[in-house]
Amino acid sequence: MPMVPLFRLIALCTCFLLAAPSWGEESEPALPESQDSAGVGSIDEARALIDAGRFADALAVLVPLLENGGMEANTLFLYGVAARGASQGPGLEEETREALLDEAIAAFHAMLVEAPGLVRVRLELARAFFLKGEDELARHHFEAVLAGDVPETVADNVRRFLDEIRSRGRWSFNLGMALAPDSNIGGTSDERTIYIFNLPFQRDAEELTTSGLGASVWGGAEYQVAIGENLRLRAGAEAARREYEGSRFDQFFLAGHVGPRWLLEDGTEASALASVRQRWLGTVPDHRDMGVRFEAGHRVSPRVTMSGQASWHDRRYRTRSHLDGPVLDVSLRGSWTVTATVRADLSGGYESARPKLERERNSSRWLGAGVLVSLPLGFTVGGSGEFRWTDYEGNWFPFISDGSSREDRTRSLRASVHNRAFTVYGFSPEMVVVNEKRESTAQLHGYDRTRGELRFVRQF
Repeated sequence: MPMVPLFRLIALCTCFLLAAPSWGEESEPALPESQDSAGVGSIDEARALIDAGRFADALAVLVPLLENGGMEANTLFLYGVAARGASQGPGLEEETREALLDEAIAAFHAMLVEAPGLVRVRLELARAFFLKGEDELARHHFEAVLAGDVPETVADNVRRFLDEIRSRGRWSFNLGMALAPDSNIGGTSDERTIYIFNLPFQRDAEELTTSGLGASVWGGAEYQVAIGENLRLRAGAEAARREYEGSRFDQFFLAGHVGPRWLLEDGTEASALASVRQRWLGTVPDHRDMGVRFEAGHRVSPRVTMSGQASWHDRRYRTRSHLDGPVLDVSLRGSWTVTATVRADLSGGYESARPKLERERNSSRWLGAGVLVSLPLGFTVGGSGEFRWTDYEGNWFPFISDGSSREDRTRSLRASVHNRAFTVYGFSPEMVVVNEKRESTAQLHGYDRTRGELRFVRQF
């Protein structure tokens, strides 16, 4: 059976004004009044076949409409529903089943590129992702559906899907890469003069800010296996590499975790994980962390979720042993799905480092907020901001003339734009710009930094 590739579906879909969907078991957007009688008959025939559970026969009716360019919103929607239904037919080879689900996902995705507010279509896309086992993507779209003022029966079904996603053991993966220009790679001060006892001293040129174009790649994987009705075992790893010209600012990060995850009542879950992390600067090990991490999540309402994390690690440096000591990190995040196309986030946290050297001991508090909006033509735009207060201990002379303790105030602003319609081998492009400014009472410790990323991200 010939299949319609994603790029063709998206191109064709741009020609149509999509109508608001209804909420039948297999309902679809209402037909435009201008549909000719032959088209109506074909669509009615396909709809009847779908209602009868004859999904493969419905595809045979719908494919010629797509290939001949005589397509509008209902045809595309019914094609996605039929492909999804046909994927669950008995005796199918796994390759065929995956191809049919990909066709369904492409059809629903093409419609949402043009009109992201179509909640009925988003529900069908979530179900297709669920059947394909792509739980994180399914969860994202199911949560957006709950923000769409759907009938209670639909909301109940969505919550059942979300509960099953929480409970079943699955592999999850992520992979991304980026080009990363940076105006201040090391986050250093551009001050040329430092004053000691009111006498000026000039800094060496190599100590000043350095700009450059870098490249980065990152990825991770986790598997969860059921070891009880409400208990899962999590095991995962992640890695990230960033390189610039030369090796002075190159970084490599590797981490792993393992531990139990409890599924509690009322959409609540908790995890306790053993955690190990290692960081390299250039090709030389810098420090490693060993400790524990606790995570918790709770669905407050259909539109609001909360999550928290607390970790404690013992940090050891390869050469700078004066920085050895425990590191504590606590954070709390809330997410509000305002509508099916708008999500708002609020976050805050506390961090503490207690190295051997007194003046490097510090504690930080931070608050952040952001919003993400899905627009027509496949664009998603986002913006966020964060403010951080960091206080140090000990004597900071000569960076502070009177030897008092250091205080930093850091502001970070982030903007992003992503196009959902454009993918290359499953990777979607995203442009990110971040401006960060730190003001410090200690000489040479304030800076201004603007960095960007052209990211290509794939969520499996």
